[in-house]
Amino acid sequence: MHLWFKKDAMRQLKLVLLFIPLLIISDHLAAEQITSEQKKILVLGDSLSAAYGLRQEQGWVSLLQNAWQQQPIIVVNAAISGETTDGGLARLPRLLEQHQPTHLYIELGGNDGLQGHPVKKMRDNIQSMITFAQQQGIEVILQQMQIPTNYGRRYNQMFTSMFTELAEQNNVPLIPFFMQDIALDKSLMQRDGIHPNLEAQPMIAEFMKEKLEGALKAD
Repeated sequence: MHLWFKKDAMRQLKLVLLFIPLLIISDHLAAEQITSEQKKILVLGDSLSAAYGLRQEQGWVSLLQNAWQQQPIIVVNAAISGETTDGGLARLPRLLEQHQPTHLYIELGGNDGLQGHPVKKMRDNIQSMITFAQQQGIEVILQQMQIPTNYGRRYNQMFTSMFTELAEQNNVPLIPFFMQDIALDKSLMQRDGIHPNLEAQPMIAEFMKEKLEGALKAD
């Protein structure tokens, strides 16, 4: 009786040991599935995304990350005030290596336009950013930008159409300019008339949440 009990116990122990590797593999696969579902968006932008004149946590990018706390979406804000497409292109390789994003959101060109830079130079820079990211398997999302009309009709048309053409040629989502309505409301703008104020940030965050979620689902 005692011998039978020991043999039975050994048999059960072998079964347990047999299933342990299967449990480990199952847990590992589950972890991989969670990781594969996670999205990380790198925001490459200028002062409109860098919370100019405000604290970082008050800006729309931080508010957007807070809104996505219960979702597998991480937002990395690499926007800096005064950034141009030249600067963005120069910083991009290091940023992608450092943060390993799944998505690159490009919000650049506004400062180039305000400084009257050639549209072709802007276009080439943004195209280089898109190509560089796509070659690494990173999905790109492009932000439509606008500048004041006093730069002349021809320059404004070339500037605006550049983003549409880039989006179509590279098959990337184009987000409508998030400042389009806000810039017309002085109560939502800082004194410089260029940057959105504190009250405008939640509105931008809500707008961008809808647009970016749509772009992420379209992947």
